[in-house]
Amino acid sequence: MTKRKSYIYENIIEREEYHDGRYGAPGKKRDKKRKATKEQVRKINQYNKSKKARRRLREYFKEDDWLLTLTYRKECRPTDIKGCAKDVSKAIRKLRKIYRKRGYELYWIRNIENTPRNSWHIHLVVKRLPDTDPQLLLKTIWPHGKVYPNLLYENGGFKNLADYITKDENTKKEDVAPEVLDHKITEASYSSSRNMPLTPPKETTLIRWPKEPRVNEGWALDKESHFEGINPVTGYKYRHYTLIRIHRRI
Repeated sequence: MTKRKSYIYENIIEREEYHDGRYGAPGKKRDKKRKATKEQVRKINQYNKSKKARRRLREYFKEDDWLLTLTYRKECRPTDIKGCAKDVSKAIRKLRKIYRKRGYELYWIRNIENTPRNSWHIHLVVKRLPDTDPQLLLKTIWPHGKVYPNLLYENGGFKNLADYITKDENTKKEDVAPEVLDHKITEASYSSSRNMPLTPPKETTLIRWPKEPRVNEGWALDKESHFEGINPVTGYKYRHYTLIRIHRRI
Protein backbone atom coordinates (compact mmCIF):
# COMPACT_ATOMS: atom_id res chain seq x y z
CA MET A 1 0.00 0.00 0.00
CA THR A 2 1.31 3.45 -0.97
CA LYS A 3 0.88 6.44 1.31
CA ARG A 4 1.29 10.15 0.57
CA LYS A 5 1.75 12.78 3.27
CA SER A 6 1.32 16.44 2.29
CA TYR A 7 2.57 19.20 4.58
CA ILE A 8 0.80 22.34 3.36
CA TYR A 9 2.10 25.87 4.01
CA GLU A 10 1.31 29.26 2.53
CA ASN A 11 3.71 29.04 -0.43
CA ILE A 12 5.13 25.54 -0.01
CA ILE A 13 3.82 21.97 -0.11
CA GLU A 14 6.12 19.19 1.11
CA ARG A 15 5.24 15.68 0.01
CA GLU A 16 6.42 12.26 1.20
CA GLU A 17 5.41 9.11 -0.66
CA TYR A 18 6.31 5.63 0.55
CA HIS A 19 5.22 2.01 0.71
CA ASP A 20 3.60 1.16 4.02
CA GLY A 21 5.81 -1.64 5.35
CA ARG A 22 2.87 -3.23 7.17
CA TYR A 23 1.38 -4.31 3.86
CA GLY A 24 4.41 -4.67 1.61
CA ALA A 25 4.79 -3.75 -2.02
CA PRO A 26 2.43 -5.38 -4.57
CA GLY A 27 3.84 -8.66 -5.86
CA LYS A 28 6.76 -8.57 -3.43
CA LYS A 29 7.31 -10.32 -0.14
CA ARG A 30 8.09 -8.10 2.79
CA ASP A 31 11.84 -7.74 3.21
CA LYS A 32 13.45 -8.65 6.49
CA LYS A 33 14.31 -5.65 8.60
CA ARG A 34 17.99 -4.84 8.59
CA LYS A 35 19.87 -3.12 11.38
CA ALA A 36 20.88 0.40 10.40
CA THR A 37 24.58 1.24 10.50
CA LYS A 38 25.93 4.01 12.75
CA GLU A 39 26.44 6.22 9.70
CA GLN A 40 22.86 5.65 8.52
CA VAL A 41 21.56 6.48 12.01
CA ARG A 42 23.66 9.66 12.07
CA LYS A 43 22.32 10.78 8.69
CA ILE A 44 18.72 9.96 9.63
CA ASN A 45 19.01 11.90 12.91
CA GLN A 46 20.54 14.91 11.13
CA TYR A 47 17.88 14.82 8.40
CA ASN A 48 14.97 14.53 10.84
CA LYS A 49 16.24 17.35 13.05
CA SER A 50 16.64 19.66 10.06
CA LYS A 51 13.26 18.58 8.64
CA LYS A 52 11.38 19.50 11.83
CA ALA A 53 13.19 22.85 12.02
CA ARG A 54 12.35 23.54 8.37
CA ARG A 55 8.68 22.82 8.95
CA ARG A 56 8.56 25.08 12.01
CA LEU A 57 10.21 27.84 10.00
CA ARG A 58 7.67 27.42 7.21
CA GLU A 59 4.71 27.35 9.56
CA TYR A 60 5.61 30.09 12.07
CA PHE A 61 8.10 32.44 10.39
CA LYS A 62 8.13 34.67 7.34
CA GLU A 63 10.58 36.56 5.22
CA ASP A 64 12.03 39.55 7.11
CA ASP A 65 11.80 37.92 10.53
CA TRP A 66 15.12 37.92 12.38
CA LEU A 67 18.13 35.65 12.49
CA LEU A 68 20.27 36.94 15.36
CA THR A 69 23.80 35.84 16.18
CA LEU A 70 24.72 36.41 19.83
CA THR A 71 28.43 36.41 20.69
CA TYR A 72 30.59 36.65 23.80
CA ARG A 73 33.41 38.98 24.71
CA LYS A 74 36.46 36.89 25.59
CA GLU A 75 36.24 37.65 29.31
CA CYS A 76 32.53 36.70 29.40
CA ARG A 77 32.76 33.29 27.74
CA PRO A 78 31.09 30.45 29.67
CA THR A 79 33.09 27.45 30.82
CA ASP A 80 30.72 24.92 29.26
CA ILE A 81 27.55 24.49 27.23
CA LYS A 82 25.35 24.42 30.34
CA GLY A 83 26.53 27.92 31.27
CA CYS A 84 25.83 29.14 27.74
CA ALA A 85 22.35 27.59 27.78
CA LYS A 86 21.57 29.40 31.06
CA ASP A 87 22.62 32.73 29.53
CA VAL A 88 20.40 32.14 26.49
CA SER A 89 17.41 31.04 28.59
CA LYS A 90 17.68 34.19 30.70
CA ALA A 91 17.82 36.36 27.58
CA ILE A 92 14.78 34.60 26.07
CA ARG A 93 12.75 35.09 29.27
CA LYS A 94 13.49 38.83 29.16
CA LEU A 95 12.67 38.92 25.46
CA ARG A 96 9.34 37.15 26.04
CA LYS A 97 8.31 39.83 28.56
CA ILE A 98 9.11 42.57 26.04
CA TYR A 99 7.04 40.84 23.34
CA ARG A 100 4.08 40.34 25.66
CA LYS A 101 4.09 44.01 26.68
CA ARG A 102 3.87 44.86 22.97
CA GLY A 103 1.03 42.36 22.43
CA TYR A 104 3.03 39.73 20.54
CA GLU A 105 3.85 36.08 21.21
CA LEU A 106 7.50 35.08 21.06
CA TYR A 107 8.42 32.18 18.79
CA TRP A 108 12.06 31.16 18.75
CA ILE A 109 14.51 28.56 17.45
CA ARG A 110 18.12 28.55 18.62
CA ASN A 111 21.36 26.66 18.18
CA ILE A 112 24.28 27.04 20.59
CA GLU A 113 27.65 26.43 18.96
CA ASN A 114 31.27 26.30 20.06
CA THR A 115 34.43 26.33 17.92
CA PRO A 116 37.94 24.92 18.45
CA ARG A 117 38.96 28.38 19.74
CA ASN A 118 36.27 28.19 22.44
CA SER A 119 34.26 30.88 20.69
CA TRP A 120 30.74 30.31 22.02
CA HIS A 121 27.92 31.88 20.00
CA ILE A 122 24.18 31.42 19.48
CA HIS A 123 22.08 31.55 16.33
CA LEU A 124 18.58 32.67 17.32
CA VAL A 125 15.56 32.90 15.00
CA VAL A 126 12.71 35.06 16.35
CA LYS A 127 9.61 36.75 14.97
CA ARG A 128 10.29 40.32 13.97
CA LEU A 129 8.98 42.95 16.38
CA PRO A 130 7.58 45.81 14.23
CA ASP A 131 9.32 49.20 14.37
CA THR A 132 12.13 47.84 16.55
CA ASP A 133 15.88 47.74 15.98
CA PRO A 134 16.87 44.17 16.94
CA GLN A 135 20.41 45.21 17.83
CA LEU A 136 19.18 47.79 20.33
CA LEU A 137 16.56 45.38 21.66
CA LEU A 138 19.03 42.54 22.24
CA LYS A 139 21.63 44.92 23.68
CA THR A 140 19.35 45.39 26.69
CA ILE A 141 19.06 41.65 27.37
CA TRP A 142 22.45 40.34 26.15
CA PRO A 143 25.27 41.97 28.18
CA HIS A 144 27.85 39.31 27.29
CA GLY A 145 28.92 40.52 23.86
CA LYS A 146 27.67 41.69 20.46
CA VAL A 147 24.47 40.93 18.57
CA TYR A 148 24.52 40.62 14.77
CA PRO A 149 21.02 40.88 13.21
CA ASN A 150 20.01 39.56 9.78
CA LEU A 151 16.64 39.31 8.06
CA LEU A 152 15.31 35.93 7.03
CA TYR A 153 15.03 35.29 3.30
CA GLU A 154 12.65 32.58 2.16
CA ASN A 155 14.75 31.51 -0.82
CA GLY A 156 14.41 27.72 -1.03
CA GLY A 157 11.67 27.65 1.57
CA PHE A 158 14.10 28.00 4.50
CA LYS A 159 15.81 24.68 3.72
CA ASN A 160 19.38 25.97 4.02
CA LEU A 161 18.47 27.98 7.11
CA ALA A 162 17.08 24.84 8.76
CA ASP A 163 20.34 23.02 8.05
CA TYR A 164 22.32 25.99 9.34
CA ILE A 165 20.57 26.23 12.72
CA THR A 166 20.58 22.46 13.36
CA LYS A 167 24.20 21.66 12.46
CA ASP A 168 26.41 20.13 15.12
CA GLU A 169 29.79 18.47 15.58
CA ASN A 170 28.58 15.37 13.69
CA THR A 171 27.32 17.22 10.58
CA LYS A 172 29.33 16.43 7.45
CA LYS A 173 29.80 18.46 4.27
CA GLU A 174 27.87 15.96 2.18
CA ASP A 175 24.80 16.38 4.44
CA VAL A 176 24.23 20.08 3.76
CA ALA A 177 24.74 22.93 1.30
CA PRO A 178 28.36 24.24 1.08
CA GLU A 179 27.55 27.55 2.82
CA VAL A 180 26.04 25.84 5.86
CA LEU A 181 29.31 24.59 7.37
CA ASP A 182 31.05 27.97 7.53
CA HIS A 183 33.17 27.00 10.53
CA LYS A 184 34.18 23.93 12.51
CA ILE A 185 31.95 23.01 15.46
CA THR A 186 33.15 21.14 18.54
CA GLU A 187 29.85 21.18 20.47
CA ALA A 188 26.27 22.26 19.77
CA SER A 189 22.79 22.29 21.31
CA TYR A 190 19.57 22.82 19.34
CA SER A 191 16.21 23.81 20.83
CA SER A 192 12.95 25.63 20.01
CA SER A 193 10.04 27.17 21.92
CA ARG A 194 7.21 24.85 22.94
CA ASN A 195 4.46 27.06 21.53
CA MET A 196 5.11 25.89 17.95
CA PRO A 197 3.32 22.53 17.48
CA LEU A 198 3.53 21.19 13.94
CA THR A 199 0.26 20.82 12.04
CA PRO A 200 -0.31 17.14 11.09
CA PRO A 201 0.00 16.40 7.36
CA LYS A 202 -2.85 15.56 5.02
CA GLU A 203 -2.63 11.78 4.47
CA THR A 204 -3.76 10.02 1.30
CA THR A 205 -3.77 6.33 0.39
CA LEU A 206 -2.82 5.68 -3.25
CA ILE A 207 -3.85 2.69 -5.35
CA ARG A 208 -0.41 2.31 -6.90
CA TRP A 209 3.06 3.83 -6.77
CA PRO A 210 3.05 7.10 -8.81
CA LYS A 211 5.55 7.14 -11.68
CA GLU A 212 6.42 10.78 -10.97
CA PRO A 213 5.65 13.58 -8.47
CA ARG A 214 2.15 15.05 -8.57
CA VAL A 215 2.31 18.78 -9.31
CA ASN A 216 -0.80 20.79 -8.46
CA GLU A 217 -2.08 23.48 -10.81
CA GLY A 218 -0.52 26.84 -9.92
CA TRP A 219 2.52 25.17 -8.36
CA ALA A 220 5.98 24.21 -9.62
CA LEU A 221 8.23 21.33 -8.64
CA ASP A 222 11.42 22.30 -6.84
CA LYS A 223 13.69 19.94 -8.76
CA GLU A 224 16.48 20.15 -6.18
CA SER A 225 14.10 18.83 -3.51
CA HIS A 226 13.03 15.79 -5.54
CA PHE A 227 14.60 12.60 -4.23
CA GLU A 228 13.72 8.95 -4.77
CA GLY A 229 15.38 5.94 -3.24
CA ILE A 230 15.13 2.65 -1.42
CA ASN A 231 14.92 2.65 2.36
CA PRO A 232 18.09 0.77 3.37
CA VAL A 233 16.35 -0.74 6.41
CA THR A 234 12.95 -1.79 4.98
CA GLY A 235 13.93 -2.21 1.33
CA TYR A 236 10.86 -0.26 0.14
CA LYS A 237 10.71 2.71 -2.25
CA TYR A 238 10.26 6.24 -0.97
CA ARG A 239 10.13 9.69 -2.49
CA HIS A 240 10.04 13.23 -1.17
CA TYR A 241 9.71 16.53 -3.01
CA THR A 242 8.60 20.13 -2.57
CA LEU A 243 6.14 22.23 -4.58
CA ILE A 244 6.45 26.02 -4.68
CA ARG A 245 3.52 28.33 -5.38
CA ILE A 246 4.12 30.07 -8.71
CA HIS A 247 2.57 33.37 -7.61
CA ARG A 248 3.70 33.71 -3.99
CA ARG A 249 1.34 35.07 -1.36
CA ILE A 250 2.95 37.87 0.65
